[in-house]
Amino acid sequence: MNKINKTLKAILLLVVSFIIILVASIQRDGKVFGHHLKSENSKAITKSVNDTMHIAEDGSYVINTMQLGKDITGYGGNVPLEITVKNGRILNVKALPNLETPDFFNEAKSLLKKWNGKSLDEAQKMKVDAVSGATFSSKAIIANMERGIAFAQKNTVKENWYSKFDASAKGITALIVALMAAIIPLFYKNKEYRIIQQVLNIAILGFWCGTFLSYSALMNYMSNGINVLEYIVPVIMLITAFIYPIFGKKQYYCTHICPYGALQELTGKCVNYKIKIGSQTIKKLDIMRRIILVVLMLCMWTGLWFGWIDYEPFSAFIWKSASVIVLVIALGFLLLSTIITRPYCRFVCPMGSLFKIKL
Repeated sequence: MNKINKTLKAILLLVVSFIIILVASIQRDGKVFGHHLKSENSKAITKSVNDTMHIAEDGSYVINTMQLGKDITGYGGNVPLEITVKNGRILNVKALPNLETPDFFNEAKSLLKKWNGKSLDEAQKMKVDAVSGATFSSKAIIANMERGIAFAQKNTVKENWYSKFDASAKGITALIVALMAAIIPLFYKNKEYRIIQQVLNIAILGFWCGTFLSYSALMNYMSNGINVLEYIVPVIMLITAFIYPIFGKKQYYCTHICPYGALQELTGKCVNYKIKIGSQTIKKLDIMRRIILVVLMLCMWTGLWFGWIDYEPFSAFIWKSASVIVLVIALGFLLLSTIITRPYCRFVCPMGSLFKIKL
């Protein structure tokens, strides 16, 4: 009976977490899984359908990928482009307004010039690599270009069901590391292996791929939906974070997968001395962590301040694009972790607090 009660609580917590992110996503983006809920957004969609392609005064064709790429999302949402084509060649590519983090998107925008001057046939055959440090935004730009070029050629490209799977060396390596972290600790507990897995999480999932769970990512998935094959590594992370607890594996993501949590733990091993924190102080710090979560959730639900999600330290792994403030926060907690075990995870992390909600 007790086991059944724990399972029901875990399921209820999953529902609560879903509602928390759902409300925040609706407040910010006005849509759920790509479906717009606000009337003004619906009007914008109708207009964009009519404006998918129009002819400019100089005779060039201007293609808007808003509708063509409505299922393509970057880190913060859709990344529509405006592609100008004349005499079968691409004259210019311009990014339209989007919800990407400005620092990251400015890195990805360097891709836009790669198609200039190319014929549509040449452009369709191009293999463009994502910009390191802005992978999600880059992939969204590339995918929008592919849709826009296909539309310009009046040729509908039918994609295979597996076409969005990332079969690159980076994609396959990240998938292997994520599966190792999600499965092996369930059956094999060893200190040496744990260190190896943490190093892989930091190096591969963190610094190489920039893949982790954050509020920005969760809201993107909630607002725009998620293609399982295209985002298979984040899907694995989501399963460990929200489904594993139903089977008694609480905070599995934080303990075994999170790159920043692993980095704090390994950093802590560099210094033997640790500050001893009394039980009363720990209780007070835990209360503070809960208060932080409530305040930040209220900021999102009321639409008062969504900007705080840009300051979670996880994005410091994408250090080329991360803001100075994020780098300072991440480095500060790393230094603190040398004398206090995983301080950000235990006493601050709003993402981890979502997994720790008690009913």
